[in-house]
Amino acid sequence: MYKISFPHIGKYHIPIKKMIENLVGDYGKVILAPPITKKTIELGTKHSPEFVCVPFKYNLGNFIEALDNGANVIIQTNGDCRMGFYSEVQEQILQDLGYDFELCIIETNSRNRSLKDFFNTFKKMNPKLTYAKTIKTIALAIRIIFAMDKIEQYVRENVGFEVKKGLLEKVENEFLRKIGKADTLLQVEVLYRHYYKLIKKVKINKPENLMKVGVVGELYVLMEPFSNYFIEKELAKYGVQITRYINVSYLLFSPQHKIKNLLKEADGYVTYEIGADGTDSVAKTVKFAKQGYDGILHLKPFGCTPEVNSIPIVQKAADDFGIPVLYFSFDSQTSETGIKTRLEAFYDMLLMKKEGKKEGKNI
Repeated sequence: MYKISFPHIGKYHIPIKKMIENLVGDYGKVILAPPITKKTIELGTKHSPEFVCVPFKYNLGNFIEALDNGANVIIQTNGDCRMGFYSEVQEQILQDLGYDFELCIIETNSRNRSLKDFFNTFKKMNPKLTYAKTIKTIALAIRIIFAMDKIEQYVRENVGFEVKKGLLEKVENEFLRKIGKADTLLQVEVLYRHYYKLIKKVKINKPENLMKVGVVGELYVLMEPFSNYFIEKELAKYGVQITRYINVSYLLFSPQHKIKNLLKEADGYVTYEIGADGTDSVAKTVKFAKQGYDGILHLKPFGCTPEVNSIPIVQKAADDFGIPVLYFSFDSQTSETGIKTRLEAFYDMLLMKKEGKKEGKNI
């Protein structure tokens, strides 16, 4: 029997697990990697080349823990940066460590991915799989992702203003437990509408002079909260509205993420595509600035070339619009205490700036 696993990224293991189970049927089962902990990054760092970025290390740690739990098939995706070369390197490292498994690479680059390739990957595991079943399964996973992203977006933007702390997260967690068991599009729709109504009923108290911060950067450290030390929640504790565009539904399906639209959004700052999420970082910096946001967080793995290339342009746009940017670069050695200290100082600076504007001062 195929025992299949894949790397964690945020809460997306829920629809991915459901999708794989539906595709392989009785011929396999999903062995989820344990939730990410310090052990995960320690394992990944121990067996990774020193110079690779932190997503590589987290993924490798996920794989080792999953293989130790009995997985014999690893599913990995590629990407537009060095991520496209990760799979082969990780496969060699794991084989050198003595693991016996099969690696399946799912094409995520929009220019190369196709339904036929996706179908063929799982047809090898499940000879009874049909195109109709594949399309139905993908549609269900996509609808779950859209529902999850919508709920998470509302929580992200409002969690700092709950009257009763913890209620939003409690409702979201209950929704996530149930959405993973949904078998039809109708069930997903009913659950989503029910829990979206519930989550909107949670009492929120937002001040008139609301402080807003936008988050840009590389997709993994944006969407995997353990890798960024739950930085959005930390900042929200100060009573800040957090906005982030990058999530799976945005990356794969939003017209806003198409390069021609990003270049239009970043007009005057970027003429050609930077690569990976770099263009998006510039475009969203400009967008947040034009929308009157108070500050921006830029998050990236240490050594992420596209994001390194975007930083001078992000800073130029921020200077032109007079919006502060706080840059974070994450690796296995990043200090949680240092992150919290810098966030607190950033908030204090934004607060002084905002109060200065109210009093007519230029800070």
